[in-house]
Amino acid sequence: MDFASSPVHRLATVATQFDVIFESICFGGLSHGILFSMKTFDTKRPEFSPYGFTCEQWVPHCMPRPDRHNEIELNLLTAGSITYLLGGRRTTIAAGSVGIFWAAVPHQIVEFEGETPYYVATIPLTEFLRSGIDRKIVNRVLTGELLIDIEMDTVDEASFRRWERDLRTSVPILERAAQLELRARLMRLSQRISNDQTTSPQPSLSRADQLACFIAQNYQHPLTSESIAEANDLQPNYAMNLFRTTFGTTMTAFIVQHRITHAQRLLVTTDEAILNIAMESGFQSLSRFNEAFKEACGCSPRDYRKTYKNNR
Repeated sequence: MDFASSPVHRLATVATQFDVIFESICFGGLSHGILFSMKTFDTKRPEFSPYGFTCEQWVPHCMPRPDRHNEIELNLLTAGSITYLLGGRRTTIAAGSVGIFWAAVPHQIVEFEGETPYYVATIPLTEFLRSGIDRKIVNRVLTGELLIDIEMDTVDEASFRRWERDLRTSVPILERAAQLELRARLMRLSQRISNDQTTSPQPSLSRADQLACFIAQNYQHPLTSESIAEANDLQPNYAMNLFRTTFGTTMTAFIVQHRITHAQRLLVTTDEAILNIAMESGFQSLSRFNEAFKEACGCSPRDYRKTYKNNR
């Protein structure tokens, strides 16, 4: 009996056909929307509420306010584009690209093209830090860059789809497989992104974007609503109302967000004393830093360092 007519071959063929049918049912047409509901940003979601290790499909839309969580985020777009305001810069992820950024940095989708869902994978910071990718790339991500791999692998869409499926099963061996495959994808992304990657020209910024950009560039210095407005040739009340209307948060809260993110990076990547980190991040006192940090992250700076620094 040759292999083509053997029971083993027939069983393998049936298994393959079943997998194809399963994928077709789960990932095609209306059934996809029923079985795997698309995600949208929840405006009531608390800051730094963890997503964990996930891979899901999201519906593109403009976010009414910035989001922050402590995972590393990968976005895969198969069509259309999304534009983030992150770290005071507008960066567009186009179709056929994979973007990666540290989501503890305030990030907000401010523009998009098309309605095709895109994939979002979230990776716990500890897993990212021990992934073995180039340290220069790690540092670029942790300092607030949104890095883009414009050479999407031919298997990327199938891989993200498989990770989405596997991570919904809650089967440990499949979760581990997805974790290892994502780590491999990160290593390829790291290898391809040149360390001297030039940044694309920035589009013209709106008045509100200019305010956010100014804060992102100056949060380590003493800032007030008045000084920010004056630097941008605006009246303070107008600037405050414009910022809140556009980004769904206050300028003061936005300043604190950037300072906390800066402190998080230093806590993980350096042995600096916590007092020095507080001052370097823009806080005027250690007590205010500790209060703001615990309110944002749910733990003290010391405990945060213990949790994440040991995993580098």
